[in-house]
Amino acid sequence: MPNHNIIFSANVPGVDEGLCSFLRKVIRTALSAEGVETPCEVNVLVTNDAGIHQINLDMRGVDAPTDVLSFPMFNLAPGDKPSQADADPATGLVPLGDMCLSLERAKAQAKEYGHSNRRELAYLAVHSVLHLLGYDHLDEGPMKARMRSREEAVMAELGLERD
Repeated sequence: MPNHNIIFSANVPGVDEGLCSFLRKVIRTALSAEGVETPCEVNVLVTNDAGIHQINLDMRGVDAPTDVLSFPMFNLAPGDKPSQADADPATGLVPLGDMCLSLERAKAQAKEYGHSNRRELAYLAVHSVLHLLGYDHLDEGPMKARMRSREEAVMAELGLERD
């Protein structure tokens, strides 16, 4: 398995090594499930609703909080893989992109959907990895169905299927 580098930063309490280790496993599992064999780097910011609201406004012009934001480094199509040619010569890693997770929103959604915080955070991380790899859900048709199918497959691999 490639040695992906998952870098965490947090500006909220409650982000400990256990949570980071769990999310690293989730992100690596999603990359593996998508056949990404080139070592990649993913930056993860864990924040709250106010933090993600500001990022959403600054980066996308959307004046609202959300659960997860993804900022891919490359314009991949679903199913495309990052290439070693895209790697940073200094590290040998492909800078896949950044994700921002609202811990506050994840906890609220877990309660709303009736499942654990861990399951919700895992789902959001998987969702974000797929965005970094070119998947999208802008339509209500094939694009969204393909992304949902991949999310469900990764969640099943993690043993975190919906009840």
